[in-house]
Amino acid sequence: MASADSRRMGNDGGGAGGAFQPYLDSLRQELQQRDPTLVSVVVALLAVLLTLVIWKFIRSRRSSQRAVLLVGLCDSGKTLLFVRLLTGLYRDTQTSITDSSALYRVNNSRGSNLTLIDLPGHESLRLQFLERFKASARAVVFVVDSAAFQREVKDVAEFLYQVLIDSMSLKNAPSFLIVCNKQDITMAKSAKLIQQQLEKELNTLRVTRSAAPSTLDSSSAAPAQLGKKGKEFEFSQLPLKVEFVECSAKGGRGDASSADIQDLEKWLAKIA
Repeated sequence: MASADSRRMGNDGGGAGGAFQPYLDSLRQELQQRDPTLVSVVVALLAVLLTLVIWKFIRSRRSSQRAVLLVGLCDSGKTLLFVRLLTGLYRDTQTSITDSSALYRVNNSRGSNLTLIDLPGHESLRLQFLERFKASARAVVFVVDSAAFQREVKDVAEFLYQVLIDSMSLKNAPSFLIVCNKQDITMAKSAKLIQQQLEKELNTLRVTRSAAPSTLDSSSAAPAQLGKKGKEFEFSQLPLKVEFVECSAKGGRGDASSADIQDLEKWLAKIA
């Protein structure tokens, strides 16, 4: 990515360089007449300066990506997490049919801001909204209903498969967190168990989809491959780091209780 950016910068800067070329040639000739060693020093300094400019350009592109996408199935608790992060309060929510976004002040020493975007989880809407916002994503928070996970595991894995494939296709791959929500419910599965079962389901999906006849036309790029070919799938095989946390957006003592989302807040502070 850095080399591609560097080439683009070099091409874009060709006109400016041409305008100063006579002056630079004159300066080089004068320096060579006085001290050839000085020319080498000046060239080295210019190379260092150019490297710093390119590095700052790449960092500025990354820092412009401030969106954190909250994605997941319907009723996973995305919208309540969104509200809790912004206000700390409980609010009754309903299935979203459009996106919601707001500025979130991160709790870290830099006082950074992120834009939280809650995307609809309905099957007919989630992929089109993901397509709309994925290029601006600094991070993806994939929310799982830990209490309903056992019966929803196949649906969760299918959506997660698509989100991971899309994330891997981006030039700046986003940070990725799987939030195991609703831990206040007795039947909730642990993050470790959810991770293990998702790895099994994603491995099955990878096999079945790679064996399916391709529907791509000749102009389309081949889809990305999850994990290492010939090995059982594990999240550690991906080019982007996938982390897991447990939380409870509702809290464990009724609707008015404080949410248990500290691990999520710490993660957001880390990636901001």
